[in-house]
Order: sequence, then C-alpha cells, then structure tokens
Amino acid sequence: MAEIDVSQKAEIYHTLYLLNLSFASIVGYCRTLQQTGIFRPQFVRLFEGFTQELQAEINQEFLGSLESIEIDHWNRFAKVREKREKYLLGEDAKPKKKKSRKS
Repeated sequence: MAEIDVSQKAEIYHTLYLLNLSFASIVGYCRTLQQTGIFRPQFVRLFEGFTQELQAEINQEFLGSLESIEIDHWNRFAKVREKREKYLLGEDAKPKKKKSRKS
C-alpha cells in the first residue's frame, strides 16, 4: 500500500463518514416511504437489511486497511515521542563533537 499522509488520511475518514451517512439516509428514506404506504413493512425491513449488510461489508473492508495504516503511523510517531522524552530526561544526551580549530 502506498504511503498515506495526514491529508489523505483525513480525506479517507471523511469519505467513509459520508458513505455511512448515505447508508443511514437510505434506511431513513425507506422508512419515510413506508409511512406513505408505498412500501410494505416487510419490504422495508428487507431493504434495510440489504443496505446495512452492504454498509457493514464496506466498513469491514475499509477497517482492515485503515488498521494497518494506523498501526504503522502509531509505531512511527511513537518513536518521535520516545526520542523527545529521552532527550528531556537527559537519557539521550549525545556528546557534541568539538570543532577542530585550524591554526
């Protein structure tokens, strides 16, 4: 998988949010149509089930990929924090090389 930067990651999560919002809208629209008498209740339940099954399947696919991205980022950025903590605690104080004076 290609390296994902913070902007791309935000776009992925935003798109997933919009996708889930759309599935919720479909379920809501089916219920609205049921209230008008156009859809019979058993078909509304059936279509809601189909919609939510597809939503869950898509989310499952996304989450598998997102989990590996997040674990990679967590490991990488934890190293940055750990290095800073060591520095602040004086554990990572590396002696600076003295510049040699040219005479």
